[in-house]
Amino acid sequence: MLPAQCDLSFSLQNVASRSNASHCHSSSLSSSRSTPRIRQHIVIQATKVLSLTTEQSKGSCLFWWLSAIKKDMPGVRGPSEYSQEPSRDPCLKVNAKEPFNAEPPRSALVSSYVTPVHLFYKRNHGPIPIVHHIENYSVAVTGLIDNPTKLSIKDIRSLPKYNVTATLQCAGNRRTAMSKVRNVRGVGWDVSAIGNAVWGGAKLADVLELLWIPKLTSSTVLGGRHVEFVSVDRCKEENGGPYKASIPLSQATNPDADVLLAYEMNGEILNRDHGFPLRVVVPGVIGARSVKWLDSINVLAEECQGFFMQKDYKMFPPSVNWDNINWSSRRPQMDFPVQSAICSLEDVQMVKPGKVSIKGYAVSGGGRGIERVDISMDGGKSWVEASRTQKPGKHYISEHSSSDKWAWVLFEATVDVSQSTEVIAKAVDSAANVQPENVESVWNLRGVLNTSWHRVLLRLGHSNL
Repeated sequence: MLPAQCDLSFSLQNVASRSNASHCHSSSLSSSRSTPRIRQHIVIQATKVLSLTTEQSKGSCLFWWLSAIKKDMPGVRGPSEYSQEPSRDPCLKVNAKEPFNAEPPRSALVSSYVTPVHLFYKRNHGPIPIVHHIENYSVAVTGLIDNPTKLSIKDIRSLPKYNVTATLQCAGNRRTAMSKVRNVRGVGWDVSAIGNAVWGGAKLADVLELLWIPKLTSSTVLGGRHVEFVSVDRCKEENGGPYKASIPLSQATNPDADVLLAYEMNGEILNRDHGFPLRVVVPGVIGARSVKWLDSINVLAEECQGFFMQKDYKMFPPSVNWDNINWSSRRPQMDFPVQSAICSLEDVQMVKPGKVSIKGYAVSGGGRGIERVDISMDGGKSWVEASRTQKPGKHYISEHSSSDKWAWVLFEATVDVSQSTEVIAKAVDSAANVQPENVESVWNLRGVLNTSWHRVLLRLGHSNL
């Protein structure tokens, strides 16, 4: 039965008024339509409460009704259809509308070291989640730990804030060049499924330490060795379930790995396209592991068994096709290889004879710096070294404390053009990894990790360059 101090009519009235007030701020529900449904729901919940024992109904009636209502009004919801998508910059090249996947013009990438939010590539697997009640939003932390809990945005913001400049890159960046060799499956990305941003948030290592998981830990007492991130996002590949991915616990608890629970991008609150209200940023790793719209964090014994860990984003040799593929024979892709692309020129560019500026980006995974970017005008017989920069006005030194270890570098070289020719760019990282010469050698059926030499064709003629 109900506690003696509860006044049923008073509580119903208060809950109804609070529910209606909160709904007035919702963009997806009108108060005129929601009021009868809310009242009906309250009566149903009141009936349930009346059947509880005194021990079960501890606290006020209001607590029970508010708790019940919150379950029906989540802070963030993953819709099943695309009617409430956010607006996007019209200059983006749209590669798929539902789900929305788009990239900026390549020339936009070299206009600034930090990519503006509206020009940052959009990679989605379903409709963009909708924030209904931010005060109801929390992240559950569960799994092989002693004290599962829920953390609110306020809890996470109370931790030390870090700003980490990091490049995110879709594993399918430059897939279109791979598809010219043989057909591949996936979004047809050009060279701009990549961007560099300043991410602000709490370090995951600090969050896990709140739950008595020490820094630099590779296994919990209960046997947890991996940290899984589960999204609010729903996708068809998971049969309508949430998008998810994982990283090793040793990486999650390493402060130097700079894994963030990020709530800001370029000094502003995350927007919906990029994970509002909270996302994971895993620097140096393919973008598929930086889960947006975070719903829960699970400490597991094995890596995540989700679709995008087990049946996608794996690197297969050119000999593997859809008839003989064995997904379990390969590990999930994590660090991305050394990469570069020319952005100041299109694949085929008309130019006037004379000086031509070659600009682009170069980046490597795992925090490895860019040691060199080489430019060739004769098919790779001879090379000139391009200049490299990160922060404006500061000299870039690979893997120096003054450099951003998770971020791309922008390169530039000036060449003399007297005839139609092909320009080639290739990068070398601090571990002496170099881009492969031909796309054929790295072709794979999913068209991921095309890091072959980037080539553009210059033709003499009229040009605005």
